[in-house]
Amino acid sequence: MSRPRRGDTLSVSIDDLAFGGEGVGRVNGYVVFVRGGIPGDTLRVRLVEARSRFGRGVIEAIETPSPDRVDAPCAYFGRCGGCRLQHVAYPAQLAFKEKQVRDCLERIGGLPPFELRPILPAPEVLGYRNKMEFTVAPSAAGPALGLHEAERYDSVLDIERCLLQSDVMNTLLAETRQALRARGLSVYETGADGEGRGLLRFVTLREGRRTGQAMVNVVVSAPDVQALAPVATEVHARVPATASVVLNVNDTKASVAVGTEEHLLLGRDTITERLDDVVFEISANSFFQTNTVQAERLFALVDDACALTGTETVIDLYSGTGAISLLLARKSRHVYGIELAAAAVADAVRNARANGIENCAFLAGEVRHALPELVRQGVKPDVVVADPPRAGFHPKALATLAALAPARLVYVSCNPATLARDVGDLVRQGYALEWVQPVDMFPQTPHIEAVARLRRA
Repeated sequence: MSRPRRGDTLSVSIDDLAFGGEGVGRVNGYVVFVRGGIPGDTLRVRLVEARSRFGRGVIEAIETPSPDRVDAPCAYFGRCGGCRLQHVAYPAQLAFKEKQVRDCLERIGGLPPFELRPILPAPEVLGYRNKMEFTVAPSAAGPALGLHEAERYDSVLDIERCLLQSDVMNTLLAETRQALRARGLSVYETGADGEGRGLLRFVTLREGRRTGQAMVNVVVSAPDVQALAPVATEVHARVPATASVVLNVNDTKASVAVGTEEHLLLGRDTITERLDDVVFEISANSFFQTNTVQAERLFALVDDACALTGTETVIDLYSGTGAISLLLARKSRHVYGIELAAAAVADAVRNARANGIENCAFLAGEVRHALPELVRQGVKPDVVVADPPRAGFHPKALATLAALAPARLVYVSCNPATLARDVGDLVRQGYALEWVQPVDMFPQTPHIEAVARLRRA
């Protein structure tokens, strides 16, 4: 048979899930990716993309539903680009993620046999996020605060209620939207000439799940404190949990919810959160795990994997606001944290001081530069913990780490593909992979976290 063409309608049986959550099926050997497909489905699909080796289709009808298919609880499901697995029963989500980790480690890493532990499920499958970022877009009613539509960056859904955040954060979202509309503030847009005009760009909400403190971070194109100050006052009056309202200025063309200039509109410039018995101060632009409950369990795994006795020197790479560093400092001789974001390093130093922890030092800089400098200063780690971004290690940083030859490595990953690549390189440079523990930090989404423990062979 000839290869299917764009516009063709096909009957496709889905037998797998791709890394991003698309269903995968085959028609006479031709691979078809289907957004919303689940293994066990038989679907009538219309091809919207047809390449030589694969195509992509949209569901026109579900001929036979998978036994793992459930009704998605969110009214925006299918349109919103966020929770792609809400229609998959939670046990099936867990099985899919565990399989993804195994497949990546075996296929990409080319690793010898290792122990893959059963995935750690999340106790909360909804309402677990402590941070949400909403894009501000124009609408007939005034500024819309929402999330991008699936596969589109030019269309924003005005979200009334997101099921991944708490009731407090949803109330805060509604009150912030109302306050912005009441002031008649303009929305930032890029014109036909490529120039940006307007004020409002993003609104990011944060919440300390253990402390009840909430933060509103309004990202704007200019430092118009006078226009936003009444918004802060109004939001705080309606949501007393609001402990901080800040204004961040992003006057560049880059569409990112991070500013280079910050102004405090109300309260404090940080909120606090607690993990175990350590208290953290979190600023608007710093990184902190977005699932507080599951983060505590993740860090407990890291603690166990480090197997500290109190005499070790530990290096924490990509240390963020110091969560792992400070939790490990209680059981080690000294901890050095390396982090690129200066705001996060400032938070980490402040967090160490607030908790009376004196055996931690934090360095600002890229790991590939700061780690060799730490080595030149004579620091010899017994244990290294790394929690890199999705891109994983820079090759130079990984080579320096392998040359350091610490007895134990604990790798925390949010991307099984780069975890497999980096662990494969470390194994080839003299390490043995002892075990990998997948952790479901983000239910309803394809994202997967994992902890890997390696020892010097």
